[in-house]
Amino acid sequence: MTKTIIFAAVLLFTLGLFAFSMRRIFGILPLLRPYPVKNHLKRFGVMMRVAFGQSRIFRRPGIGLAHALVFWGFLVITIGSIEMVIDGLSGRERVFSAFGRLYALIVFSGDVFSVIVAAGIVVFLARRWFMRVGRFYGLEMKPVSKLDAGFALMMIFLLMVSLIGTNAFYVAMHPEVFNGAFPVSALLASALGGSDYSGLYLGHEVFWWAHILLIFTFANYLPYSKHFHVFTSIPNVYLSRLTPLGSMDHMPHIEKEVRLMLNPESTAPAIDETTPPARFGANDIEDLTWKSYLDSLACTECGRCTAVCPANITGKKLSPRKIVMDIRARAKEKRALMLKSGKDAGDGRALLHTLTSSEELWACTTCNACARECPININQPSVILELRRYLVMEEAAVPPLLASMFANIENNGAPWQYPASDREIWMQSSH
Repeated sequence: MTKTIIFAAVLLFTLGLFAFSMRRIFGILPLLRPYPVKNHLKRFGVMMRVAFGQSRIFRRPGIGLAHALVFWGFLVITIGSIEMVIDGLSGRERVFSAFGRLYALIVFSGDVFSVIVAAGIVVFLARRWFMRVGRFYGLEMKPVSKLDAGFALMMIFLLMVSLIGTNAFYVAMHPEVFNGAFPVSALLASALGGSDYSGLYLGHEVFWWAHILLIFTFANYLPYSKHFHVFTSIPNVYLSRLTPLGSMDHMPHIEKEVRLMLNPESTAPAIDETTPPARFGANDIEDLTWKSYLDSLACTECGRCTAVCPANITGKKLSPRKIVMDIRARAKEKRALMLKSGKDAGDGRALLHTLTSSEELWACTTCNACARECPININQPSVILELRRYLVMEEAAVPPLLASMFANIENNGAPWQYPASDREIWMQSSH
């Protein structure tokens, strides 16, 4: 009974702290621009293929397999974690054992995956500490990002060690139970066979409490870590943009005006006249959709987007990963003010110019290589286009070549400097 009370108190504190973090992080979602969510059946298919099937991860087969195994292992081990919470509240042991053979399969998989996950984490740590993988570096990758990654990976490794220890002492205490269901832990339990029951029980309790406290600590650390994608990546994939890559969002209010200007008798698209755009494009976090903010929370900072960006490869300043990280940094910086005073509250700073420069934005060729490569379907070009739209339509700040092209379109109806009547002469003279 004492153990149950202590566990309930620790769980209540953990849930309260987690709820506080979630409110701080997601409280600004209603203050951001809407993002329509339709076609749920198609979204479910995308989620199963990309999130659970890890389809994009396997574009790099070797490390992709390691990551996929860690992910799948986490899914299986999570079932055991839920069981431990129920055990702690009920005062019972292995409450899911009532499921018989299905439970034996789950614990078998969890026992095997615990070792696979631990081995995968060692590989990931070795890559970060001893191998200079190019995409792990960049101006946006501060020392705190590397410390965060290392700390989170160490936490996961300790979670696996404590789980293996819990299972090993449990099998040593109950060798007749679930025979063969703990293949890895049984090997370790054989080394504990000479210990008395009280010693085995103490060892089991130490590892059990270590594991559950690590789970609670990790859960409350994740919201402040890049590893928050443990919670957000699957929902983010489900909410992916379903339009083809390269499809650009337009502004219905502008489309209506242009259609009427070109043809007053045309049928303009129906729009909500009660909510005209506050501005064209995006200048700050409140001008983006809540999905763009979720993208920033789900970003793993893996750098796959930046590694395939042709602008970045050729030495330009653009890093798609930095664009996403800038959104997260700006939201973190401004969300307390937004929650207190509303989305229109200002602090003298903005996402554009303060964190993300126009030089970065104009380097983008909108080739969508970054969006195609991202393992969790983040669409970086959609944000870049919104920020560039603000530069053009609100600040009239465009590179000279673009300014010349815009003037030609306005005057000549084409990007070239010759009117339509002289275009044939220009074509002949160019040969």
